Amino acid sequence: MEMPPEFKKPKMTLGDWIISVIIKRLPLIGFIMLIVWAVDTNTDPDKSNWAKAELIVNLIIFAIVMIFIAIIGFSFFTNFADGVDWSEFD
Repeated sequence: MEMPPEFKKPKMTLGDWIISVIIKRLPLIGFIMLIVWAVDTNTDPDKSNWAKAELIVNLIIFAIVMIFIAIIGFSFFTNFADGVDWSEFD
């Protein structure tokens, strides 16, 4: 069954993708727009899936970075804590 032409959405052009990528790279606005594009029902399905994939990858990278920072921070704390005489703080 063929859809009538008035119900078909045009495919995203190269210019549309370039604008989307530029907006995505803006620090806070890009993250907000990814969320909007991922959940909005009027967004092109390809763009919505791309936004969902970007959000998932960003969350994975954020989790890895936080774990790395925690490990480095803990190792610095344990190295500096060895040289402290804790009885002075009682």
